[in-house]
Amino acid sequence: MQGYIRLLPAGAAVLVLGVALATGAPAAAGTTYQEQLAAAFQAEREAIRTLPPAVLQQASATDAAPAVPMSRGALLRQQITLAGNDQFRCLQEAIYHEARGETLAGQFAVAEVILNRVDAANFPGSVCGVVNQGAGNGRGCQFSYACNGASRAMRERGARDLAAGIAQVMLTGAPRALTDGATHFHARHVNPRWARVYERTAQIGAHLFYRQPVQVTSN
Repeated sequence: MQGYIRLLPAGAAVLVLGVALATGAPAAAGTTYQEQLAAAFQAEREAIRTLPPAVLQQASATDAAPAVPMSRGALLRQQITLAGNDQFRCLQEAIYHEARGETLAGQFAVAEVILNRVDAANFPGSVCGVVNQGAGNGRGCQFSYACNGASRAMRERGARDLAAGIAQVMLTGAPRALTDGATHFHARHVNPRWARVYERTAQIGAHLFYRQPVQVTSN
């Protein structure tokens, strides 16, 4: 039953479950577990059909909205304890320079990409290594702010503090639930060659997100 109930807000899910239990026929003696389970699913489907359209519309809107670990206010109120950490600083800078004009979900999504790269075998194993990859070697940067010649100073206090909050939350284990393992992203107004090959996993704000295929090597 979870496959149906998870698509509905809490109140609607309880309503569906209650209707299903009330309308479902009692199991006949001697029926198998599989038959009872099939009957329960059928009762739930019938219960969903009785819900008002407004409830179903709310369910669709709730399911489509990206979920972020914390609200903007909570992020700004939290005490920053990683301020002296190099990896924190690199992630904060990347969020600030790559995504400060994005929604809260969009900024979390960029942080996800960076941490997904840290975990991937074909990228550097640290945040600073990931965001600075290619800087100074003449072959092009992975993140434009790292080699576009502009100052890395974070002059907008509100955006800087928000980036700090997001960086700390993500580095201390927040779930990465927005981009489905994305390792790349680009703005919608550009069309890099790799976007034709990699699987698109999400579109959040002005950015499209992609997952690089896992490369399997043969012995």
